[in-house]
Amino acid sequence: MESPKHKIDTAQWVDRYADYLFNYAISRVNDNYIAEELVQETFIAGLKSMKNFKGEATERTWLISILKRKIIDQYRKANSKKGQAEVRMDFTKVSDNEGDWLEEKVEDRNSLNAESNFENKELGLAIEICLEKLPIKQAEIFKQKTILEQETESICKEHNITASNLWVIIHRARVQLMQCLNDDWFKN
Repeated sequence: MESPKHKIDTAQWVDRYADYLFNYAISRVNDNYIAEELVQETFIAGLKSMKNFKGEATERTWLISILKRKIIDQYRKANSKKGQAEVRMDFTKVSDNEGDWLEEKVEDRNSLNAESNFENKELGLAIEICLEKLPIKQAEIFKQKTILEQETESICKEHNITASNLWVIIHRARVQLMQCLNDDWFKN
């Protein structure tokens, strides 16, 4: 007979944990639709792996650990799609300290004219200069993830950080890079 601490009450999951899981997800992905999808995927994965629940943690903690893996998978999926097309990032200022990253596909490199090639080289140089202004660890992690496209797990192991810490570092690096580019390159 199953002990009471191992019993899972899936009928109560939505009432008990949906809001908490959603708030956790939205704080990491900043998109309501994606956060809702991640919570649903978490519940489905929980249902599929109920037999593995040992009762060593609370149901909520167990579901959060599943959600964390779903969030990491979401970032991996998003980053793998980014690698399939060249991406231009733009920073829209909401206030002095806030902003949203907008990403869109840009035209094929083969169709660039001489002026565009010159501007791309100039922008590349400006990015390198701005990267040098970042703290060393932050610049290194940013380059590993976004330029060298290394796996999150290997970067985290190398720098002894968590995946969520990695994404905070990447976000901060992007904000600082865009501020540097806005100050030093786009105004000219």
